[in-house]
Amino acid sequence: MLARLAHRPRTPAGGHSARGLVTLLALLIALVGGCGPRHPSTLDLPVYFTCDTDGRLEPCGCFTGQYGGLTRLKTVLDGLPSPDALRLDVGDAAGGHEDYDLIQYGYMLQAFKAMNYDVLNAGAREARFPAARLREWHRTSLVPLVSANLVDRATRQPVLDPWRIVERGGYRVAVIGVVDPKGLAEEIDPALAVEEMEATLARRLPELRGKADAIVLLAFTDEAGLDRLAAQFYEIPLILGGRVSQPAQELRRTNRSFIHYVTNEGRALGILRLSLHAGQPPTVPAAEVRLLQDTIPQAPAFQALAGAYRGEIRRTKLAVDDPARAAADAIPGARAAASFVGSERCVECHPGAGQVWAKSAHARAFTPLRAREADADPKCVGCHTIGFGSESGYRREFGAHRLVDVGCESCHGPGSLHMRRYEGEAGIEFTYRPLDAGDCKKCHYGEFSRPFYYNETWPLIRHGKEPPARAAKGGR
Repeated sequence: MLARLAHRPRTPAGGHSARGLVTLLALLIALVGGCGPRHPSTLDLPVYFTCDTDGRLEPCGCFTGQYGGLTRLKTVLDGLPSPDALRLDVGDAAGGHEDYDLIQYGYMLQAFKAMNYDVLNAGAREARFPAARLREWHRTSLVPLVSANLVDRATRQPVLDPWRIVERGGYRVAVIGVVDPKGLAEEIDPALAVEEMEATLARRLPELRGKADAIVLLAFTDEAGLDRLAAQFYEIPLILGGRVSQPAQELRRTNRSFIHYVTNEGRALGILRLSLHAGQPPTVPAAEVRLLQDTIPQAPAFQALAGAYRGEIRRTKLAVDDPARAAADAIPGARAAASFVGSERCVECHPGAGQVWAKSAHARAFTPLRAREADADPKCVGCHTIGFGSESGYRREFGAHRLVDVGCESCHGPGSLHMRRYEGEAGIEFTYRPLDAGDCKKCHYGEFSRPFYYNETWPLIRHGKEPPARAAKGGR
């Protein structure tokens, strides 16, 4: 613009006319004024953030009183007073890295978009995704995915955006993400690598100078890692985590950084206020953690989204449907000695135990899955059938016709050798191992069970040894 002003045409006398001088002066004043502050002196920016959603599009519904789920998060966010808040996820939104987890994550991206999320960081679960799928989502996701230290092993370039700039109220906020490499080296795609967080930030942060008024770091790491990053990088005013054991009890301050974090499988929402000041460091005057309680209504649109996910995996051939896959995970050259036979065969010789079982909820465990159309969801089927994921156990193609419900072998293990021994086959030595509370807690834990107390629950299904009917008759 200055160059254009310097070459304006002159009057015939070689000087500017009075009108031209006035115009020139007005333009110069406007130009100088344009170099002044481009944003208000102060902006209180609400920030809503999540972490460790663990694939919870909705609560599974096994029991009443379940917290969390994106279905409830949607309701809460819609009721908060600041539609222009910064909305962020620190990582581990995915429930795993199996093929059905990848399908589900696609639906979760739709949900995050519908909740107006600004940035999603890659956590440990996302870092385990195939490199090709990460690159595809980088191109197609409607919500930006970031990770500064998840890189292509060959080129050392990030496979996702290292950061994104988000504008609010005339201020620019840079959101940069990292994931702790601890424990990931042997579990990620060979085409990928996870660099050390500190080395990556030391290289990337200088690139943000002059591009942002404040930096928010999404760091999927533990409490010690969050403190370590805050101690080293004073230029980051807000660090959100993380890979932690429980949500933060209060806002923390380390060095010049404010630290806050949530976790707990999608049951908590972090809420804070980032106060931005022209020419001054940002501050965080208030922060809280809000629990997504079971009294919060679930958003119908997101319940429909969860239903669409279940419908797709019902129609999709999955790796878990292949019994050879379970055998491939076994010790080379070894195979399971016993196979599953079904509870119907067990109660033929153990009628007393069979009567106890028939009166329990275990004997009808598959029914609620069918009612919720979750009977083809691998995330649910394992605790409602017998031997799912093993070579001889339940497969989704069985429907409701074989090895369904929580049966005898769900706890005791496959029964074919036991049956053959008591049917008189020579040379078989087999004894079931003792069971204890740990066997129950494979399924009865966390939100998948009401508070579980073995000493109170076991008497309700107590059963034990009884004379095997066939053995008493001398076998077949």
